[in-house]
Amino acid sequence: MDLTLIIVLVVVTLAVIFIVRRQKALPAASDAASPKLAPKPAEKPVAKPATPPASARTPAPAQASTRPAPAAPEASVPGVARPSGRPVEVPPADLVAAAEPAAPPPAPQAEDAAPVTSVPRESKREIAGMRTGLAATRTGFIARLASLFSGKREIDPAILDQIEEVMLTSDVGVKTTQEILGRLRDGLANNALRDTDAVWAALRAEATRILTLDGVRGGRIRGKGKPVVVLMVGVNGVGKTTTIGKLATHFAAEGRKVVLAAGDTFRAAAVQQLEVWGKRVGADVARGKDGADPGAVAFEAVTRAKEAKADVVLVDTAGRLHTKAPLMDEIKKVRKSIAKALDGAPHETLLVVDATTGNNALTQAAMFKEAIDLTGIILTKLDGTAKGGIVLAICDELKVPVRYIGLGERAEDLREFDVEDFVEALFGRDSDEAAAA
Repeated sequence: MDLTLIIVLVVVTLAVIFIVRRQKALPAASDAASPKLAPKPAEKPVAKPATPPASARTPAPAQASTRPAPAAPEASVPGVARPSGRPVEVPPADLVAAAEPAAPPPAPQAEDAAPVTSVPRESKREIAGMRTGLAATRTGFIARLASLFSGKREIDPAILDQIEEVMLTSDVGVKTTQEILGRLRDGLANNALRDTDAVWAALRAEATRILTLDGVRGGRIRGKGKPVVVLMVGVNGVGKTTTIGKLATHFAAEGRKVVLAAGDTFRAAAVQQLEVWGKRVGADVARGKDGADPGAVAFEAVTRAKEAKADVVLVDTAGRLHTKAPLMDEIKKVRKSIAKALDGAPHETLLVVDATTGNNALTQAAMFKEAIDLTGIILTKLDGTAKGGIVLAICDELKVPVRYIGLGERAEDLREFDVEDFVEALFGRDSDEAAAA
């Protein structure tokens, strides 16, 4: 009995000691657990800064201002782990989300602004695409010029005769060719052109000079106020109606409201084609009956555009031979009708020319310029000719700028003419082409 009593007393004593120690440990455990319970109030981002956790040792304003600051950069950079010494602060992402709109940290802004190479890359892609469209001319006109300099370091003055032959057979034109050769001869006489690279650079410089008219290097349609009225003219088969559809696609993609005038009333297919383009880009199409007065159609289109507050009016006209004076007089009547509907209109009169017709395109442009006031040229089908020198001839002899060039069938293949990009795409060496691709 005495041994049993002793054992019972020992067990009871151990139990009492265990219970006492357990009760002493509970406050410390609750204090240690309090930071883990602190994130629950963080589910309400608005109340969090005003009501910090009870276990915080620093004043509430200091916590509200300092905790979100280090968390914001971590939340803005995916894949970056938080410091291992503060595992309990993983949940306060709500505070980061609430703090970011008020004070964005400077580090992420610097990273967002870093890719400054996007513009040059885009420019390279544009030039590479233009080179593809000018492949026929590059393998014809430009390749023949390049072959004259191949394997040569010193320049023989006799090479100018070979350059002249290549230019004349590439539709550069007699006047423009002689002007370029005259400048090259002066450079050779002054010892300024000592090697083939210098001559090639001189040719590029001459092309840039000829294509830059009145300091204008771009082809964008110009005009003040609304709507801007663009009259499209040209001979049969050059692609006026298709070009109007492509222009309408460009303007609609920019968010501009477009009205189309089906002024080619002598060809039913042209009216139907323009209506298809109008439905495709969401443009209103003004049309008349077969054989109706094209001036009346143009007047109606401009009037509608004014009422609808449209941005651009594109006026199609019937194809006409540049050698027929009565047909050219009809264009003048259309212009007068447009001017009655809107003072100062048309703001642009663009001649559409088929580049594959070569020197005949230059003749057409000269006749149209004599009859009406042209403000620009649109060269279509430039991808289908090896004689792209016609661009230089038109700009040099007529002093009319090229505004757009057609390098394919798609709407995006109608490109605004940029002198620097065009010269680079045309005269760029194969090594440059590989770098730009």
